[in-house]
Formats: sequence, C-alpha cells, structure tokens
Amino acid sequence: MQIHELSPAPGSTHVTKRRGRGIGTGNGKTGGRGHKGQKARSGGGVRVGFEGGQMPLARRVPKRGFNNIFAKPLEAINVRDLDKLEDGATVGAEELLAAGLLTKCRWGVKILGSGELKKKLTVRASAFSESAKAKIEAAGGKAEVV
Repeated sequence: MQIHELSPAPGSTHVTKRRGRGIGTGNGKTGGRGHKGQKARSGGGVRVGFEGGQMPLARRVPKRGFNNIFAKPLEAINVRDLDKLEDGATVGAEELLAAGLLTKCRWGVKILGSGELKKKLTVRASAFSESAKAKIEAAGGKAEVV
C-alpha cells in the first residue's frame, strides 16, 4: 500500500456546506441566517444562558447552603460487598478495584455498615461509619484508617 492510496473510512468525512455561493445552492444570499437581526450579523449572537434581558434562570432560583468546591468526595461501599472477598484478606482501594467492587477511586473509600459480614478481613480505608467498624471488628477483622 502506498501513501497516496490511503483514504478515510466511508462515512467518516462530510463535505462542508458552502454558504453564500448563489441561489442554486439553497444557501445563497443570506446564507441560512434569515433577514437582519442579531443572529444575522457577523459576530452576532448571545452568550450561553442569556434570556433576552429577562432575569436568567440561574439567578432566579434561590440558593441555599454551602457547596465546597475543594471537597474530595469518597467512594462508598457497604459491608455486604466486602463479604464477597476471600476470608483473611487485607482489603484496600486497589483490591476493591481489582475485584470489580469499585469502578473508580480518586480520593479514597468510605466503608458503610449496610448488610452483614461473616469473614475476617483487615480493611484499610479513608473512613468508616460507626456501624461498619463495629461489624468488621465483630467478625474478627480490623478496620484501619489510611
């Protein structure tokens, strides 16, 4: 195969519409912009969220509480999910990802207490709920905060 024989996959490229190239094209004269008005001008148009001078929705809706933009949210997993792992294992974020119990873990894991745990596990996580810690220790395991 030579370099001049290469071509894009069928359907992957499109011919661009050539605006303002005569009445026969269907996009001549005003070029699909209609007559006059803000959107007909070059450089014309409005910014995202502009509602024609009406008070925008983002400013009309009441704001409540506090949203911490620096928050590092933890991934949550329940004690019942830990019961799927083998007995006596040391469980951390990497092991949970490898076992398919978590799909992502950017900042850490919090273990929650829903369900039962019958296996003795050493669990290493960023945080534990009180009930989760109690259930892990009741099963003979250890809950370590990392």
